[in-house]
Amino acid sequence: MKALVIVVAVLFPMAAFAQAPMVGDKPLVQVKPRAARNAPMPAKPQSIAARLQACLDIEDGTKGRLDCYDAVFPPKPAHPKKPKPSAAKAVADCRFTMEQDERLACFNGFSESIPKLPKS
Repeated sequence: MKALVIVVAVLFPMAAFAQAPMVGDKPLVQVKPRAARNAPMPAKPQSIAARLQACLDIEDGTKGRLDCYDAVFPPKPAHPKKPKPSAAKAVADCRFTMEQDERLACFNGFSESIPKLPKS
């Protein structure tokens, strides 16, 4: 009987230490693999102005430049009950112009007027 008590007394704490401490259903400490710790940091998201200026590097009047602008501000049809704005007051208003050439000209006008941002 003494031997059974000793075996239980020795094995029970060992089983408790063999399990990872848990908080809810997640381990208390998560260690990242070495490759993930040394991985480069993700790039800082660019501002809208920087993204629009990057579109100016693409040849003017091409579908590629319009696609670049559309990635920043996706085209969106104007609300049917509201009248079509006569002129865009902000760069975001260009997305309501459905004609591609007009939308490209609208975006170009705003993008070219943005002061050049310093490279950081």
